[in-house]
Amino acid sequence: MRKEKAENERERLRQEELKKNALSSFGDGVKKSENGNLSDLTGGVNWKITLSIIIVLILVFFIYTIFS
Repeated sequence: MRKEKAENERERLRQEELKKNALSSFGDGVKKSENGNLSDLTGGVNWKITLSIIIVLILVFFIYTIFS
């Protein structure tokens, strides 16, 4: 088996840690997002949760537009 590059190994370990602690990772990501790194914000969240958040934001926008 080929030895993994150090950079790839660090990224793999980081992703595993994000998956294990999704909620705390999300909070850390929100804090880090102020620096502009979106991958840390969504790294611990799977695609279904991300899609749900987008749909909720769109619905809130439409409801706001209708009632204002």
